[in-house]
Amino acid sequence: MTFALAFPTIDPVAVEIGPVAIRWYALSYVVGLVLGWQYVRYLAGRCIEGLTKRHADDLLVWGTLGVVLGGRLGYVLFYQPGYYFSNPAEIFVIWQGGMSFHGGALGVLVVVVLYARIMKLNLLSVADAICAQVPIGLFLGRVANFINGELYGRVSDAPWAMVFPGGGTEPRHPSQLYEAVLEGLVLFAVLAVAVHMKRIAQRPGTVAGMFFVGYGVARIVGELFREPDAFLGFIVSGITMGQLLSLPMIVLGLFLILRIPPVPRTGQRAE
Repeated sequence: MTFALAFPTIDPVAVEIGPVAIRWYALSYVVGLVLGWQYVRYLAGRCIEGLTKRHADDLLVWGTLGVVLGGRLGYVLFYQPGYYFSNPAEIFVIWQGGMSFHGGALGVLVVVVLYARIMKLNLLSVADAICAQVPIGLFLGRVANFINGELYGRVSDAPWAMVFPGGGTEPRHPSQLYEAVLEGLVLFAVLAVAVHMKRIAQRPGTVAGMFFVGYGVARIVGELFREPDAFLGFIVSGITMGQLLSLPMIVLGLFLILRIPPVPRTGQRAE
């Protein structure tokens, strides 16, 4: 006989004021952006040289645009291009869900490059600050996925498996919580220690590299327990789209961590 934990049914609407309903998923984005912004303000000038609190304020706006536009376009192009190309008006209906982390990461990368060029900042230092706070939003987003009963795990006989409302009658891994811990809590803790280490602070780009590698590995591991999207399934040989998209992130991260820093010119202090 298989036992399963009861799924804690929680109203997907967190706050409702008259006709306005704020869902947990939307709230996770807002809270994640605000907490991330405050964390970057904390790091500015303290752990990230050349970055000020004013820069952190600017990056909140730029980063929000990158996350929303990149996340939505990434989902459209990576996961359901056929559907959205046939129904282009649906691309803009973001309140019904459908965001891609990898797309959001590309969107933020683009705006960070543009902002650093415009403000004449060290691109890698800005990337370090942004990447250090990303796990905050990842944690909140995965918890919201769990509350919504979406992106659930594969069928399991583990004693903590749950029967999700949309997942049939068989108990499944609460993979959203696995990812919340790996991509959120564990990755944030690692980066929080790294960003305060002097040796790492002297090599801009290392924290960003650690994030890319850490997230890529955490996502690949998490996908081993997560049920692939029904409309997509496995891409090839049991590999999911999330795992496939994580591989380039790991390669980029390793490059940033292992790269040889430029040799300073005579009279300049080495970074």
